[in-house]
Amino acid sequence: MTDTAQQHQPAAPQKKGLFETLEIDTRLLGMIGAFVVICLVFNVMTDGRFLTPRNIFNLTIQTVSVAIMATGMVFVIVTRHIDLSVGSLLATCSAVMAMMQTAIMPELFGLGLGHWMNAPMAILAGLFVGTLVGAFNGWLVGYQLVPAFIVTLGGLLVWRNVAWYLTNGQTIGPLDETFQLFGGTNGTLGETTSWIIGLLAVAFAIWVLFSTRRNKIAHEFPVKPFWAEIALGGIIAAAILGLIAVLNAYEVPARRLQREFEARGEVMPDGFTTGYGLPISVLLLIIVAIAMTVVARKTRLGRYIFATGGNPDAAELSGINTRLLTVKVFALMGFLCALSAVVASSRLTFHSNDIGTLDELRVIAAAVIGGTALSGGIGTIYGAILGALIMQSLQSGMAMVGVDAPLQNMIVGAVLVFAVWIDIQYRKRTGAK
Repeated sequence: MTDTAQQHQPAAPQKKGLFETLEIDTRLLGMIGAFVVICLVFNVMTDGRFLTPRNIFNLTIQTVSVAIMATGMVFVIVTRHIDLSVGSLLATCSAVMAMMQTAIMPELFGLGLGHWMNAPMAILAGLFVGTLVGAFNGWLVGYQLVPAFIVTLGGLLVWRNVAWYLTNGQTIGPLDETFQLFGGTNGTLGETTSWIIGLLAVAFAIWVLFSTRRNKIAHEFPVKPFWAEIALGGIIAAAILGLIAVLNAYEVPARRLQREFEARGEVMPDGFTTGYGLPISVLLLIIVAIAMTVVARKTRLGRYIFATGGNPDAAELSGINTRLLTVKVFALMGFLCALSAVVASSRLTFHSNDIGTLDELRVIAAAVIGGTALSGGIGTIYGAILGALIMQSLQSGMAMVGVDAPLQNMIVGAVLVFAVWIDIQYRKRTGAK
């Protein structure tokens, strides 16, 4: 009787570690740790120049273009495809928007640079072209059953040269001043607005945390201790407000401020200083990240994408139109390429023939380093953005140290292979597929 009672006695609950209690993804934690190590190492090697507000500001605006495309590449790779044409498609969209601003709009409609409709019409044209080309790629892959590798490899060659013919091989610029607002230093929110955006972001993040907790309790799912929720909210708030503080600390040069005051017919007060604040391009990336995360986690499209990537045959048998889904995924990828073209060309203030060169490799690397499995079915939006940030940090740090460009590419390639190897080992240990 005693033996029977002992057999049925419930096992004592195992003590959880801090990270298990907080329910923090250990892989994400590892990526953050790697990013911190990279920053600290380069900061030492550059005598403290790497972690200055100016360099962090530049790092954020340099990451945006690749990060936006990396969010779309997550969906492409999750569905077991690949897109090698993103850099070339970015160039074509950039060329379309540049020609719209400098030639088509002024000649056909008399709307020259500076007209309020010039930049919006150019952006809409670029987004339309990007989405159309992406949908065409998806149609070839989904309905004509041409492998995505071949379709997009052909696109890599085709669209790069379409961009060349659209501009006759010339650099087109300067671009419209309104268009340039998406480029970085030419478009920032200033200190006050940046703090407001930061506080709103903190409020939104905390609302999401506790809304998720309420939903779990309502459906009788296990939840973290309340102190863990508060601690996680504090970490997120510190990260958001810390970034805003750093961006605000990068001061606008006095000469630029003086020109701005003179343009308004005012005299700049003695000793007046102000920070750039949050770049509009970074705000755009945040909006894209939130939208793509919502699509991935809260919509039918997102569920279909991950279900198809996990098991295409089962997804098709369950009634999912996998061919149409492929068209949608590639169309979304094309749309995000065009959005990245807005950021990339406005940051340069002109369109150049080499814009987007090798971006396809950077985008794929960012998604893979961020944890997207090449076998499909697994990937996160925040992971891809963090992967893009790690890639850009490596390149920026090596450039500041004086590493030659060929060696930079060799190191980035080695890091990509190492990241995939680490991911494979992680999945073996955790039992993830």
